[in-house]
Amino acid sequence: MLCYMAIVAITSSGTKNARRYVEVMESAGAVARVLIPNDHTVVDTHELMRDAGGLLLSGGPDIDPELYDEEPDPGASLELNRPLDDLELRVLEYALARDMPVLAICRGMQLLNVAFGGKLIQDLQGHKSEKHEGVWEPAYHTIYIAPGSKVAPVIGMAGFFRVNSLHHQGVKEAHRAHRLMTTAYEVDDGLIEGLESPEHSWVIGLQCHPERQEEVPNLFNNLFLGLKERADTFISNKSASNG
Repeated sequence: MLCYMAIVAITSSGTKNARRYVEVMESAGAVARVLIPNDHTVVDTHELMRDAGGLLLSGGPDIDPELYDEEPDPGASLELNRPLDDLELRVLEYALARDMPVLAICRGMQLLNVAFGGKLIQDLQGHKSEKHEGVWEPAYHTIYIAPGSKVAPVIGMAGFFRVNSLHHQGVKEAHRAHRLMTTAYEVDDGLIEGLESPEHSWVIGLQCHPERQEEVPNLFNNLFLGLKERADTFISNKSASNG
C-alpha cells in the first residue's frame, strides 16, 4: 500500500514570518513549502504548487484596498505588500479550482474574503497586540464557533473559546463575501472570526492565530493535523486518478 506524504504550501511575506507556520505543519507530519513573493513572483503557479496537497494562507501585512475597490484610509496606517497579495490570490485560485484543502489564518481569512468578492474594515480598535514594557503582547477575546461549521468537528467541539487577537483589520457581515459562510464570530462586537466556503470540501478561515499555540486552546492544534490529513487524501486521490 502506497503512503503519500503531504506537501503543504505556506504563503508568507518572509521566512521569519513563516517560521511558526512551518513548525506547526511539520509537527503535524507535513512537508512545508514556503512561498515568498520576492522568490516566486515570476515562477509559474503550477510550478509553485507542484505536488502540493494543501495550502495555508498565513498572517501578515494588510491587503491592498484596491483589490476590494476602495481607496486606502490615510488614518489606518496600512502596511501593504502587493506582491504578496498577487502571489496569494493566484495560488488560492489554483487551490480552489482543484478543491484542494485551504486553511486561511488572520490576513489569510481576510484575503479569502476579498478573493470571493468581499471587503474589509481597514482599521479596528481593540483587536491588535500592544507593547508593554518593551514586549508585544496579544489582545484576547471570546469567540463562538457554530456547531454546524466544518471547523467545529476539526477542532473537536463547537462553542465558546478564548483566543488571541493580533489584527487591526477585519470583516463584519456587511463586508462578507456572499459565497462564504460565517462560522465563528467575536462575542462582544460581532466581528467575524471564521469563514468557510460551502462550495468546497475543506476551505476554512479563522481570524485568530492558532499557530501561536500557547495563546489558544490546545484543541486548535487539530486544525493543522486536519489540514495535513486532508492534504494526504488530496495527493492520494490525485495519484490514484492519474494512475
